[in-house]
Amino acid sequence: MNPATALATVLVDELVRCGLTDVVLAPGSRSAPLALALHAESRVRLHVRVDERSASFLALGLAKRSERPVALICSSGTAAANFHPAVIEASESGVPLLVLTADRPPELRGTGANQTIDQMKLYGTAVRWYAEVGVPEDRPGQVAYWRSLACRAHQRAAGPAGPGPVHLNLAFREPLIPDGDTTWSEPLDGGANGPWVRARVAPPPIALHIPPTRRGVLVIGDGAANVRRYVAAAGMAGWPVLSEPNGGGRYGDHSISTYHYLLGTPEFADGHRPDVVVTLGRPGLSRPLLSWLKRADEHIVVAPDLDRWPDPTRSATQVAQAVEIPVASGDDTWLHAWRQADLAVRAAMDELLDLSGTSEPRLARDLVDALPNGALLFCGSSMPIRDLDQAMRPRRGIRLMANRGASGIDGLVSTAMGAALAHNGPSYALVGDLSFLHDQNGLILGPREPRPDLCFVVVNNDGGGIFSLLPQAAVRDPFERVFGTPHGVDLGYVAAASGTPYTLVGDISDLPKALRGEGPRVVEVRTDREENVHVHARLRDVAQEAVRAFLTG
Repeated sequence: MNPATALATVLVDELVRCGLTDVVLAPGSRSAPLALALHAESRVRLHVRVDERSASFLALGLAKRSERPVALICSSGTAAANFHPAVIEASESGVPLLVLTADRPPELRGTGANQTIDQMKLYGTAVRWYAEVGVPEDRPGQVAYWRSLACRAHQRAAGPAGPGPVHLNLAFREPLIPDGDTTWSEPLDGGANGPWVRARVAPPPIALHIPPTRRGVLVIGDGAANVRRYVAAAGMAGWPVLSEPNGGGRYGDHSISTYHYLLGTPEFADGHRPDVVVTLGRPGLSRPLLSWLKRADEHIVVAPDLDRWPDPTRSATQVAQAVEIPVASGDDTWLHAWRQADLAVRAAMDELLDLSGTSEPRLARDLVDALPNGALLFCGSSMPIRDLDQAMRPRRGIRLMANRGASGIDGLVSTAMGAALAHNGPSYALVGDLSFLHDQNGLILGPREPRPDLCFVVVNNDGGGIFSLLPQAAVRDPFERVFGTPHGVDLGYVAAASGTPYTLVGDISDLPKALRGEGPRVVEVRTDREENVHVHARLRDVAQEAVRAFLTG
């Protein structure tokens, strides 16, 4: 057996023994040993994509939803460089990726050989661990090295405290395909008792105990862990819960869905300073919330990985792997005030949204309301997730996700595809037109590839809508070209190019019907950027009026 085939066969087998179930492959020549080993491996689900960037974000979505390591494989050269944005997102959001890049052997590096670049530590500090595997050789000891390396890579990607991407760079000499010879200097199998190395999970950390208080607040941002346990504890303690949609805690009687507007009203923010704030995950959607966190007397950040705790406001006073929120006795005046203010603002907002036609905040609100229980909603990183944060009503029975680690707009179609493939139920994605166009290659599926049940709801305002809400909008002369960036693309033709079913929604009331279907499909909703600015301004005004009326009423 040639060494390239031996290494690929052993590495794939050991990763499967560690628990690997999904692999994403971008085709190439130098990675042929891995591709052939995977094609022959019936224990994994193989996904093939022609574009490396799309492949990498597909793997990101699969790993993000399944919460298990997913392997990502490519050939040498710029193919590996195209993985970098997804690796960065995986690093920032704690998603377990196993990145396996094929490479030329050392004698071809630095010589101008075809498709040869410097792949040593290509992703820098964005990976949790890197290993240069080395050129395989037919000599005793190689199998132990390869199998133990695979176990280490899988365990380091999985975490469990700090999951993230791991990079193995594999140098293959030719021949790259099996030669018909099956002999090797030592047995290639790994035995019958599971992984070569059994990594044990450490016991749960001892929780930090907080003194009992009714004047506490639980804040939940992206990437939060153990959300249901903390939400239940906050409920027992009489604390309001301020959860971003992708935080997973926007449900139940204690959920305050209008916190963006409550804390954006100075009179309410000043009068509702808590004794303690506990933060799960990384909040980053609401500037009023971030400003309010800076003023908290006690701000406890819960971070399973104490090497990487989120604190964008630099306001943390304590960081702990786990927190115990005790039941507090006393009246419920604190929670009652939050809930009544939330109800007042919600009523005013919903009245305005019901009259706003096909506005972007209304679309976000109505889409969530229309989804069936058990659904997954993947949200675009720019305006869609912010519209959901500001307009979504609390509800149970759905899972919301977004790429909010680095918050880029790249790879969103492919990430949604991957998440949908890992989800057991119907899936939907709410994305903007620029994000959709940026990753339209994600719609390309080969005839033998697994196809998810995924409906893309694309908000088309012909450009970058978020910039119209930022200070750049005041620079009127160059704004439209360098920020607004209108594209004039007919999204129906984009969908048609990949054979994806397409529906244009003319009226917001037609949305539930348009969502029906099976397999990948596109629903376009056209909006106006300038009108969107007016709707957001009116929402802020009516919300603040409602807050002030509540405070003085």
